[in-house]
Amino acid sequence: MTEQTLASPDNSSTTSSAPDSSLRALLLARMDNSRLAPETLELLRELLPEERAGNSGGRAGPVHLRSITAAGWRGIGPRTTLELPPGPGLVVVAGPNGSGKSSFAEAAETALTARNFRWEGKRAGDWKQGWRNLHSPDVTPEVSAELSVGERSETVTVRRTWFGAKVDEARTRVEGSDGSERKLDEVVDAGALELTRPFLPYSELGSMINGSLSDLHDAFFKLLGLDLLAELDGRVKDAHSEYDGRVKRSASLTAELLGQLSALDDPRAREAAAALSGRTPDAARVRALLEGRSPADGDELTRLRERVSLAGPDLTAVTRAVMRLREASAAAEQARFGSAEDARRLAELLEAALDHRRRSDSPDCPVCGSENRLDRTWAEHARAEVERLRTEATGVEAARRELALTVRAVQDLVQPVPASLRREASPLADLWRAWALCRDVTDAGELADRAERTAKILHEACRQVREEAGAHLAEHDEAWQPLAVRLTEWLSVAEAADTAHTRRLHAKKAREWLRPILDELRNERLRPYAERSQEIWQRLCEHSSVSLGSVTLAGTPGRGSVKLGVSVDDMDAPAYSVMSQGELHSLALALFIPRATHEASPFGFLVIDDPVQSMDPEKVEGLARVLDECARDRQVIVFTHDTRLQQAIAHLGIEATILRVTRQTDSVVGVEALTDPVEQALAEARAISLDPNLPPDVANHVLPAMCRVALEAACLETARRRLRDEQGLGLRAVEKRVECLERTKQYVSLALLGDERQSAREAVEQLHPGGWRLIEAFNSGAHGPLPTVDDRKALVARTKALATAIRRSLAVGTTSATGGTGSAR
Repeated sequence: MTEQTLASPDNSSTTSSAPDSSLRALLLARMDNSRLAPETLELLRELLPEERAGNSGGRAGPVHLRSITAAGWRGIGPRTTLELPPGPGLVVVAGPNGSGKSSFAEAAETALTARNFRWEGKRAGDWKQGWRNLHSPDVTPEVSAELSVGERSETVTVRRTWFGAKVDEARTRVEGSDGSERKLDEVVDAGALELTRPFLPYSELGSMINGSLSDLHDAFFKLLGLDLLAELDGRVKDAHSEYDGRVKRSASLTAELLGQLSALDDPRAREAAAALSGRTPDAARVRALLEGRSPADGDELTRLRERVSLAGPDLTAVTRAVMRLREASAAAEQARFGSAEDARRLAELLEAALDHRRRSDSPDCPVCGSENRLDRTWAEHARAEVERLRTEATGVEAARRELALTVRAVQDLVQPVPASLRREASPLADLWRAWALCRDVTDAGELADRAERTAKILHEACRQVREEAGAHLAEHDEAWQPLAVRLTEWLSVAEAADTAHTRRLHAKKAREWLRPILDELRNERLRPYAERSQEIWQRLCEHSSVSLGSVTLAGTPGRGSVKLGVSVDDMDAPAYSVMSQGELHSLALALFIPRATHEASPFGFLVIDDPVQSMDPEKVEGLARVLDECARDRQVIVFTHDTRLQQAIAHLGIEATILRVTRQTDSVVGVEALTDPVEQALAEARAISLDPNLPPDVANHVLPAMCRVALEAACLETARRRLRDEQGLGLRAVEKRVECLERTKQYVSLALLGDERQSAREAVEQLHPGGWRLIEAFNSGAHGPLPTVDDRKALVARTKALATAIRRSLAVGTTSATGGTGSAR
C-alpha cells in the first residue's frame, strides 16, 4: 500500500466519504461505473464484506468521572476517595512523587478496563507484585470509579475487587445508584475503550512513540469507518497471493516431477514426462495414463489392474436375500393347502344364498326344497364362513406376491459376466457364468440353493484373484507407484492452477483499481486529525527547532504504520533521533488527544498522568493551553508532581480545579481541594477578627500580617497577568521577576505599574482611596501596636476591598487559583 499524507493540500476530491455514509454502497457504485472486466467485478463483489451496522448496545450519552476510590492498591493503604467535579473542565491533581497520584490514575484505568498499561507485555516480577499496598496487608484490595452516565447524569459505580494474590485474580461489579447490579457493557463500550482509550499513563506516554504505532493506525481506520475498505483490500490481496501460490506450486511440482520421471526407465514414466513437457502440460493425457487407458500400459498391466478391481458378489446382500426368499417360499407353500380361487368361489356362493334368504324372507332351501334349513343360525354360520374364506384367499395371494418379490430380489443381485472375462476360458470365468445363469432360475428352492452356493464359491475365487493380481502389480509398480501418487497430486494442483491463473490476473486488476480509492478515502477522512495533531504539536513546541509536518499512514490494518514528517530547521530528519524527551512526550500527546477526543467516543473525560516531565517552561505553557482547550467540552484530569503546570495555569489565567494529594506514614493518603489564596487568607483573617477569646495584643499583631498575605496574593495574580499581557514575558521570565519581591509595596508596584522599583502610592489612591494608608498599617501592625485600627472586622473588609480593586485593575474578572497556580472552580 502506498503512503498518503493525511494533510494533503489536494482538496479537489468529489467523493462522498463522510464517516456516516455507506462505504459498501459507495464501492458498489464505483464498481458499476468502472471499466473493469466482468470477471474482475465478479471477484470484487464476491470478496466485498457486508456492512457492519453500528450498535451502541443501549449505552446512553457521555460518561464522566465523579470520583476514584482505592484501598490496599499500589501506594494507597486505607480507603481513599478522590472526588472530581463531573462535566467539562480542567482538574489538576498535584502532589509530590510517592504521594499516590498515579495510584488514583491507574485505579480508574484498571476499574474500567481490567487492564493496566504498566503490566502490558511484561513478565511477573517485583514491579508486578507491588500492585498490592505493602502497609495494608489486611485491607482487601479494591479500586472503583464512580461515573456520571448519560444526559441525566445517572450515577454508576464500577468496582474491581481482588480475591487472590495475583493481579488477575479479581472480579468486576457494576452498580447503579440504587445498588442494583448492572452489566459493564451496558455502561462502557468495550470497543470504544479500545479505539478511543481516554487513559494516557506516564508509562504509555514514554512508549507509544516507539515503533510503527500500528495500534494507532488501526484504531483510526476503525474510527473513521474505513475498516470495511481495508478488509476488502486485505481479502483481494490474500486472494491474489493464494492464486499466485497455486500457480507457483503447480510450476514447482511440474519441474520436480520431470526430474524424477527422467530418472525412471519405464514406458509410463516416459509417457508422463512427455505429457508434462511443453508450455502447457497435458492434464488429460496424465489422467488417461493413471486410469490405465494410455498406450504406455501393456496388456499384462491392463489385465492385472482389471483383476485388482474385480468385485465379486456381495456375499452379505446375497445371504440376506436368500434368507428372505426361503422364508417367503415356506409361507407360500403353507398357503397352498387351500386354493384362493376355490375359497373366493365358495364365499361368493354363500353370499348369494344369504342374499336370496334376505330378499325372499324364507328359511327354505331353494335348491333341495328342505324347509327351515336357512334359518338364523345357518345365516350366522354362513356369514362367518364368508369372512374366513375371503381372509384365506387374501393371505394366499399376499404369500404369492412376496415370493415373487424375493425371487426377483435374488435375481437382481446376480451380476453379468464382466467384459474382461467374457471371452476368457478360465475357472473364474466358468464360475461367473454359473453365477450369471442363476438369473434364469424361477423355482424358489432351486434359486436359493444355487445362488447361495455359487455366490460363496465366486466370492472366494474373486478374493484370491484380486490378491494375486495385487501382488503381481505391486511388484511390477514398485518404482512407478510413488510417481503415480505424485502425478495424482499434480493433477489436483494443476487443475487448481488453471483456474487460479485467470483469477490471479483479475485479482491483480482489482487491487490496482482499489488502492487509489483506499488512498483517496483515507486521505480525505484522516486529514482533520492530522491537522489537529500538527496544531497540538505547534502549541506544545512553539519555540522548538523541530517541526512536525505530515502525519502519514501507510498500509492497512494489521499491516500499517504511522510515518511522521519531522524536520529540523527545514531539513528533513528521522523523527525519534532528533527529538528531545520533552518533544517525544509532546508528540505522544499530539497523537493521543485527537484519537481520544474523537466525536464517536462516549467518554467525556481524559486521564493523563505526569505529562510535564522533561518539558521546558515553554512546552509546559503550551501544554496548559492545549489542556484548557480540551477542557472546554471534556473533563480533563491531569496528575502531576511538577508545580510548573500549576504555575503555567496561573500565568495564563486558566480556570482549573486544583486538588492536592498527600501521603503520610503507612500509606495513609489524603486529598484536599486548594481554594483561592486571596479568599483563603481573608477567611482566616476574618475568623481571627471574630474570635472573642483572642487577646487584643495578639490579634493586633497577627491580623495585619494575615491581611497582608491576602493582599500580596492578589498582587501576585495581577502582576503575573500584567507581565504576560502587557510586557509579553514568558512563564520563566515572570517567575524570575516575582521571586525577587520582598516587601508588600513591591508587590503592589509590580501589580499596578509592572515595575517593582517605582512607587505605586498614586496608583493605589486612584484605584482605592485610603489604600496606601492601609498598606502602611499592615507593616506597622505587624511590627508594633496598631492604634488606628480598633475594629478588626473593618480591617478585613477594607483589605478585601483593596484586594478586589487590584485584581480588577486589568479588567479581569476571573478568580485566582491556588498559591499562584491558576483559577479555581
